[in-house]
Amino acid sequence: MARDPKYDVLFEPIRIGPKTLRNRFWQVPHCNGAGSEKPGMQATFRGTKAEGGWGAVFTEMCTITADGDVMPLVSAKLWDDDDVRALGAMCDAVHAHGSLAGVELLHTGGAAANQESRTPARGVSQVPNDIIPMTSCRAMSRAEIRQMRREHVEGFLRARRAGFDLLTFFAGLGNMPVYFLYPFYNQRTDEYGGSFENRIRFTREVLEEVRGVIDDCAIGIRFSIDTLDEPFGLGACGVRHDGEGRDFIEALDDLVDYWDLNIGTLNWGEDAGPSRFFESNHEAPYTRSGKAVSQKPCVNVGRFTDPDVMVAAITSGQCDIIGAARPSIADPFLPRKIEEGRIDDIRECIGCNMCVSKWEQGGPPIVCTQNPTSGEEFRRGWHPERVPEAANADNDVLVVGAGPAGMECAMTLARRGMRRIHLVDADREMGGHLQWLTRLPGLGQWRRVVTYRQTQLAKLANVTFVPGTTLSAADVLDYGAEYVVIATGSQWLGDGTTNLGRLDLQGAPDGSVLTPEDIMARGATAGERVLVYDTDGYFMGASIAEKVAMGGSAVTYVAPSDTLAPYMRYTLEEQRQYQRLVELGVEIVPQTVIQGFDGRRAPAVHIWSGAESVVEADTLVLACLRTSACAIYDELAERPGDLDGAGIHGLFLIGDAHTPSTIAQAVFGGHRLAREIDSEDPSVPLPFIRERPAVQELARA
Repeated sequence: MARDPKYDVLFEPIRIGPKTLRNRFWQVPHCNGAGSEKPGMQATFRGTKAEGGWGAVFTEMCTITADGDVMPLVSAKLWDDDDVRALGAMCDAVHAHGSLAGVELLHTGGAAANQESRTPARGVSQVPNDIIPMTSCRAMSRAEIRQMRREHVEGFLRARRAGFDLLTFFAGLGNMPVYFLYPFYNQRTDEYGGSFENRIRFTREVLEEVRGVIDDCAIGIRFSIDTLDEPFGLGACGVRHDGEGRDFIEALDDLVDYWDLNIGTLNWGEDAGPSRFFESNHEAPYTRSGKAVSQKPCVNVGRFTDPDVMVAAITSGQCDIIGAARPSIADPFLPRKIEEGRIDDIRECIGCNMCVSKWEQGGPPIVCTQNPTSGEEFRRGWHPERVPEAANADNDVLVVGAGPAGMECAMTLARRGMRRIHLVDADREMGGHLQWLTRLPGLGQWRRVVTYRQTQLAKLANVTFVPGTTLSAADVLDYGAEYVVIATGSQWLGDGTTNLGRLDLQGAPDGSVLTPEDIMARGATAGERVLVYDTDGYFMGASIAEKVAMGGSAVTYVAPSDTLAPYMRYTLEEQRQYQRLVELGVEIVPQTVIQGFDGRRAPAVHIWSGAESVVEADTLVLACLRTSACAIYDELAERPGDLDGAGIHGLFLIGDAHTPSTIAQAVFGGHRLAREIDSEDPSVPLPFIRERPAVQELARA
């Protein structure tokens, strides 16, 4: 199919200094857990996006000196020539598909914990970092500032030698330009402090010095144009889009070839806004101020997945280039699909921020709820759009359960050419627990996990969906499929079992103890006073508390964690979710365990002090543990002779039916099995490549 002409503007080449961007798609810097230590992963991950049509493909944040390290977080590095070689592989992979390779260079200053280098940090003023505990710095002297400028120039030169086309000087989220710029951090009284012109002096000098030695790369700035109101940002201590944020762009516009604009501070949930709270293109009211004063191409971000929204952003004058991180993770081939007129094949980001959570935990390999191949391109050889034909394709597969794991497995098996796949579910619709989960407040866009796979399954002639059918073990044996995959999900426990012990529920009246499924899937009604007990630690307990409070109940949320839903801190949802519950009148009681419930009272104990209390409620909602719904698998697994007699070559268990976890892990599990269905034992994952220092490098050390 040809692309719709209304999207032509997205594919117009655009001049970026001495370089030409082949279209208007720009994968902005984002972390993936590779850094410079896993060059194969970094190169293949980024190269895949170039193959998918992203005209510019960037690294993650890339530090330039050893005393700017962010360990335990994983970033790229350009400290020396070994790093030049490592990141050069990424440049080669990006260039192989006609795209420009970009790097985001920075020194983290007072935000550098320097746990790798153990070098005292250098900063603008000796102001402790406002986000990262136990970090401080030495205020640089003039001589040290000159040295810092030289180190920046050397870092830019190393980036050029690596083969990068686009050299971004990072001015946001904790690095030198903003430490000089923001009054919150800059308490200097010399020529680098005080007035606005003084506070941008360092940035101006670095740009001028870089310009003096590099003329064949495009040089730009990624800038947080608005540091937002308190409590989400720095308020009067930062910069605003209609004040010094705009002035910064206007003052330095002649020294750059492009601007990559976003918003926020180290509390970057306002930038990488989760879909629970933010619509697509939510940064437009701020970032369009930059375009209004700049004569250079401007890049915006905002979880762009809809090409119509992209076109409107450009034609309205808001920006020149569509920037994306999360949408490029969910679908590395998003630009190509628009170009080829395959809009309904786009695997849209759901804004759950599961990718972000890995960086926030210290940088494990990236994951994506929508795209199970993300981060696996090199180590497992998985391509997001291509799967090889299965060696055992002349077999039929029965997949029991049409939740996220079962849908992904059936879809991938079909793409691998398996003869016939029957996807059977007891419900009338696909989706499993996502049918009710996506009706929780703010989670509507998570339904894209279902709709994308529904659309793709409908295009595959070798897949048949069989709804409204409950199979027994005997039914499975009689079905006639050579391979059987059980993907029947999990259920929340309502019997008082938690990961901290079992609650005493004796005396609790029928209907007074509920689970999330009781409320969302079975229509149970909570009482006037509701206690939500959350030992799960992710979104479910907080979401149920919000849902019930919106229905008019007085809600007390109790959890043993230090705050509500600790994993929501990793997904950048915690602050706004906390505020939302407070707005609804929910009483939040952390660091507390419930011991039981009798229908009126729940005895509670503070986990540190041992202080006892009582929570009065008429309904207890348990968001504590899930148990796998795997009875049919367990029965069949105990009957190997019957499996052989039925001609079943393989019986497999995936998703929550195997181990309750995140949606991302369920999708990955379904995909992994389908990818390896023709291995010697598909139930055991194949080994993956582990990038390690060569033996000679260890010997040299």
